[in-house]
Amino acid sequence: MFRTTNVLKTSRNLRPCIHPSSCTFVHSLPRNFSRIGRLTSEKSFRNILPTFRDQVARSTGVESFSSRFPRPTIRNQVLFFVGGSLLAYSIAASQTEIDTKYWSKQLVSVSHRWTLRPPTTEEMRKAQYLELGKYLQTQVNQLKDKLAEWPLALRNLILSVYVQAAQSYLDAPEGRRLCWLICGVNTAIYLVWKIPRLAPFMNRSFTHHPLSGRSYTLLTSMFSHQSFIHLLANSMALASFGSAATHYFTLEQLKHDEHQQEATAKWHFLAFFISAGLFSGLVSHVAASKILFPRLVNQYTTSAVMNNSPAAAAISSTVVKTATAAPREILPSLGASGAIYAAVTVSALAFPDAQVSLIFPPFISLPIQTGVGGLVMLDMIGIVRGWRMFDHYAHLGGAAFGAIYYMYGPQWWAFMRGGYQQLHSPTS
Repeated sequence: MFRTTNVLKTSRNLRPCIHPSSCTFVHSLPRNFSRIGRLTSEKSFRNILPTFRDQVARSTGVESFSSRFPRPTIRNQVLFFVGGSLLAYSIAASQTEIDTKYWSKQLVSVSHRWTLRPPTTEEMRKAQYLELGKYLQTQVNQLKDKLAEWPLALRNLILSVYVQAAQSYLDAPEGRRLCWLICGVNTAIYLVWKIPRLAPFMNRSFTHHPLSGRSYTLLTSMFSHQSFIHLLANSMALASFGSAATHYFTLEQLKHDEHQQEATAKWHFLAFFISAGLFSGLVSHVAASKILFPRLVNQYTTSAVMNNSPAAAAISSTVVKTATAAPREILPSLGASGAIYAAVTVSALAFPDAQVSLIFPPFISLPIQTGVGGLVMLDMIGIVRGWRMFDHYAHLGGAAFGAIYYMYGPQWWAFMRGGYQQLHSPTS
């Protein structure tokens, strides 16, 4: 359940332009210079020691970072998030309405009792369950025919495994079946990562780098996992909490009147998943563009000036240098954990009495809200401490999206459904 940062040495792209030999940043000067203080006044001291800006202006060998590497923009990424989310919810509302009308007609054709009233959500979902069971039974029968000439022991083994898998799939909630499908897509992309010839394409198109200027990678990076542990952790979390979030959406939908009945909540969750992933990626992009990038530029600009200006070098020889918290490079990110964090947060707020178990020692159970609070706290500490293994900004962005969606998401979904119904009503 972690969105990771991929190693792409941004600093290597910056160093050739400035030739810094040190990444040290000068935070402060000593409190006093005893010898200078005896010879000059404070005013003359300021005149003797040129300012940092003056040194930048006088340095002929260093070109300004602001001109060579302008700050990355966020406008296109914001527009992509807004447009992509609206499109996802529009398609989800459309497909939900189509499925609802289809299953409503199916039930009316079976019995005239539904001519007096429209089928409820529960009735339509029971019909889908029965239809899926019939389909899976048909598949079992066809498999029996294909294996008729096989050895009896092998045939029984294959049929037994297939029947158990089919029964598990049938008994699984609708949301979990959808999450399994998403995990299948993630696995397919993970396998593509293992093809060496496609590595440049995957790095370019399935990781989001804030300095690349690309927006579509906010979407493609959601389904991209480069390591098996990353894929496994996200898949396990998605199957659990994605199912719980879908169940919450179903419960919220049941509160609406008969005109808002829906045969499935899978399209609602899919739109939520995509929007949450785009938002978490956008938060990470904004943080990298507006916080990390300026720090990185200041770090290397200072180092370049110290190396190219004699006056600045003389000053730096008398200055006690302190460590800096600026990043050494800006890394691209990938993974579905931002969207998963949103699902986890919705589940924690919707089912506060639920318990979660750790998948690592000591394997204890704890309240879900305590677990989510601990994860958020770890990400906040990771930002302050500068941890770089995970994309902590994306995690916090996903958690924020989940909290906001818990408060306003059901109303937003009802609005989208109602808008679609009005646009396609017979009187419109």
